[in-house]
Amino acid sequence: MVSPTRRRVLASLGLSIAVSGCLGPSESDALELATPAERPDDDWTEPEWRPAEGSPSEDDVTSTTAVAGLEIPWDLAFAGDDAYLTERDGGVRRFDASALAEDADLGPGDGDVILEGSSLPDRAAPGEGGTLGIAVHPAYPDRPELFVYYTVDDGGIGNRVVSYDLESDTLETVLDGIPGATIHNGGRITFGPEGTLWVLTGDAEDPALTQDPGARAGAVLRVTADGDPVSEPVDWGDGGDARTYTLGHRNPQGIDFTPQGTPILAEHGPSARDEISILRAGGNYGWDIVRGGPDDPNYGSYDEYDDAMPPVVNTDPETTWGPSGLAFYDGRAIEPWENRILVCGLASNALVVVTLRLGSGNEDREDDGVRYDAAWLDDRFTATAHTLFEGEFGRLRHVESGPDGSLYLLTSNRDGRASGEFPSANDDRIIRLDPA
Repeated sequence: MVSPTRRRVLASLGLSIAVSGCLGPSESDALELATPAERPDDDWTEPEWRPAEGSPSEDDVTSTTAVAGLEIPWDLAFAGDDAYLTERDGGVRRFDASALAEDADLGPGDGDVILEGSSLPDRAAPGEGGTLGIAVHPAYPDRPELFVYYTVDDGGIGNRVVSYDLESDTLETVLDGIPGATIHNGGRITFGPEGTLWVLTGDAEDPALTQDPGARAGAVLRVTADGDPVSEPVDWGDGGDARTYTLGHRNPQGIDFTPQGTPILAEHGPSARDEISILRAGGNYGWDIVRGGPDDPNYGSYDEYDDAMPPVVNTDPETTWGPSGLAFYDGRAIEPWENRILVCGLASNALVVVTLRLGSGNEDREDDGVRYDAAWLDDRFTATAHTLFEGEFGRLRHVESGPDGSLYLLTSNRDGRASGEFPSANDDRIIRLDPA
């Protein structure tokens, strides 16, 4: 592997160096890891939280189909007495949160369509695109506003975030100009602990865009509710977008926060190599120059690039999760899962429970999961993964924690990629997991 320093020297001499991956030699020579003009201080501190002891198990919960007969549900957000759901080929439905928590076998008609897909300007649904992420204003219901991430075609495919005022029935554009394609649209949005809106974008089938701080592609964006940069943005220099918090991502679709407010991200890898990362402001997560360890046959190694932020989990070239929605479960209702990361698997048809323990000295701990502790990974934690419900519900798109601590899984079996016994007659579903 050619080091970044040697790459620049050879490039200045006009010599061609190929980098393994999706780019050809001429393209990769021109692509380097972007860094901020001034890297923000790392505000990470040792967490006060600790994960539950022992190994998580399917026996810790009971599963109930709360809603059946949905059409490719994509995201779910709870707010007060309401629960808002997006369907990729449709719009936004509102369910009563208490009904989701108590009832079984509800249908789509038990929720009100409060925003039709056709009401979203320029909306399109090419490939993996459509109506994707949803978030609710932190001041809800005093500010009855929903935020929706969706794919547009206004002469070219892109993505857009809008706000929808439930009282005035008005739409306002919050963020536009997000690159889009038939795949790799990102799409998850959420409000973080400080009340800012976090937006995940994909590389839109153009990996080079992820190393452009002004492109809004393959990035985690952080904005106000009006779409403006936050008060202390990352300075990416000339041409950089102050909304860019991190970049170098391939297709991130899962984000949540620890009890101390640290963002944790899940993203799809290329032919396996799925990742879970702890985000740092101004971080570059490597795509598509870096994507593995020293033994990866196709991509650069994190330990060769000082400017690349290593993940806590990389599933290696042989293992695929297809990670989408992610939740850091800090509820106490399901005690054995407390302070663990829950990751929905599309390709794996499973829920992956990831446990983070401080440092790498956990060799003697009794744990039957898959351990991620290679020297080139983020050494602040040792990660252990347990795969639950494999093949039981099919493709899992998102997991969301409800107000009472129950968990809600969204299946994605009618998106054209299910296999075997799926889709079943009652797909797609919202599945509630309650403590056993």
